[in-house]
Amino acid sequence: MSGLPTGPLGDALEELYAGLNRREHVHPDPLEFLYRYEGGPDRDVAGLVASSLAYGRVKQILRSVEDALGRLGPAPARFAAESSKSELSAALTGFRHRFATGDDLAALLSGAGRIVRRYGTLGARFSALVDDTDETVLPGLRAFAAELAEGTGTPGHLLPCPDRGSACKRLHLFLRWMVRRDEVDPGGWDGVSPAKLVVPLDTHMHRISLALGLTRRKSADLATALEVTRAFRKFSPEDPVKYDFALTRLGIWKGADLPEPLRRFAGWAGHERRDPAD
Repeated sequence: MSGLPTGPLGDALEELYAGLNRREHVHPDPLEFLYRYEGGPDRDVAGLVASSLAYGRVKQILRSVEDALGRLGPAPARFAAESSKSELSAALTGFRHRFATGDDLAALLSGAGRIVRRYGTLGARFSALVDDTDETVLPGLRAFAAELAEGTGTPGHLLPCPDRGSACKRLHLFLRWMVRRDEVDPGGWDGVSPAKLVVPLDTHMHRISLALGLTRRKSADLATALEVTRAFRKFSPEDPVKYDFALTRLGIWKGADLPEPLRRFAGWAGHERRDPAD
């Protein structure tokens, strides 16, 4: 799935990918929770939970994901599929992650459980919603998000709406984890092409994209995410988000902390140390 680098920037991105896209660099990142599951429906649901809570300070994110998954037990997909909304709310009583309550997460898991009951896995359903003619996953993501939101209650901001112009960073992060397969991203959703993925754009990735000249847009919104994705597609047409993990590592380490010979890339991320899921 590696692309054909184009010029100095493409070569630099490939070097950064080779140097930082390694399992040893994942911690601290909510992605690490997915490695506990061999795949299938449990990894799907764990990934949905972990990505939905991927905002704020990373230490709190890891605590919250650990708490949520601990309440769901070793088979989170079965727990979600076999529990009613009230049972999920009861299991998550007292849970809170910043603005999100146990009821918010229960509503999201209720939607996920309904999809698992109907289609077996979240991945099977999402794959069926993505058409071969679609340029990106966005049409399928809109339909998928709508199905997750069906039923009683609402997941609130845990489930952003792609129709409102939001970059939907956490949903696209979830898709990166589930669709791509390399040393970092576990993959498993083989029915979706990585070529259709959209960059999970937050303020940090937006800053890097501006520094690299991948966009001039001033807002970290969906239009900017699509523009940045098209730019990355020039370097890696079959896998435009392959550089996302490595580039976000630049926000964790200061230049002096980066492995040699990658320190010269530190300026891309600015000088402020940030949490990887901020």
